[in-house]
Amino acid sequence: MANTTAKTKKKPVHRQPCEWALDIIKVIFLAVITVITVYPFWNIFIVSINDPTDAVRGGLYFFPRVFSILSYKEILGRPTFIHSIGVTLARTIVGTPLALLCTSMVAYSLSRKELVGRKFWSLMFVFTMYFGGGQVPYYMVLKNIGLLDTFWVFIFPLIMSVYNMILIRSYIESMPDELFEAVKIDGGNDLVVYWKIILPLAKPILMTVALFVAINQWNSWFDAYLYTSNQDLKPMQSILVEILNQYNTGATTSAQMSNAKSGNTITPDSLRMAATMVATIPIICVYPFIQKYFVKGIMLGAVKG
Repeated sequence: MANTTAKTKKKPVHRQPCEWALDIIKVIFLAVITVITVYPFWNIFIVSINDPTDAVRGGLYFFPRVFSILSYKEILGRPTFIHSIGVTLARTIVGTPLALLCTSMVAYSLSRKELVGRKFWSLMFVFTMYFGGGQVPYYMVLKNIGLLDTFWVFIFPLIMSVYNMILIRSYIESMPDELFEAVKIDGGNDLVVYWKIILPLAKPILMTVALFVAINQWNSWFDAYLYTSNQDLKPMQSILVEILNQYNTGATTSAQMSNAKSGNTITPDSLRMAATMVATIPIICVYPFIQKYFVKGIMLGAVKG
């Protein structure tokens, strides 16, 4: 009896040398990819927190030699840059939920088989992904409806994305029809289905699309360059581009050396690095909070062939 109840020890699994070699190659390969992708960002960071005049000497690879936040004080002390941060925050906070609301409503409408002309409307939306009227007609449309040099030129043109709509529609189509039928039997209409069923259950794909829209709004600068001339409407990325282009490559080194000799502690490179970090860190900090939704949403809402 004791022999039958005794626990049998599992024999250790001996791995073949080729399996160990394959694992080592995988680790080395992933380590190289990680260094290639992460190190440039890390180098920008250490240059931004190093003393600007000391950074002119070069040789900053892994850690700063002389810690300093003068570059951040300089860039954050500029009223135009502070105001541009407010513009970027405003267009992200306002544009993201509006785009998510409009895109999800269109996606739900096109996911319903009882929609009259469903295939025709779907084709019309997909058509816009491949064909456009061009930049000049688009500019004239914005001008004729009075969006030029207004804050809403950042919101309305980006309020609808066909690609994001297809992701959400595919996710909704994967839901069982019995859920929608149950609401209809209880007397609910499509608006009730949208608010009570679609929004709660489609949270993964909605958060994924929200991340796409927020990143697009946060990083956009070319629309401000084309459609606004008012400096008060310039977003942070637009000001960053102006800072990055302020000194051409040939004049950067001589400008840095002359600044160091004249006692000016701020150099063009240090401003570039600090401005880049200020523009990049906030959106990076948001990603970990919605990463779980991103992975699940992009898989379940993927376009199926």
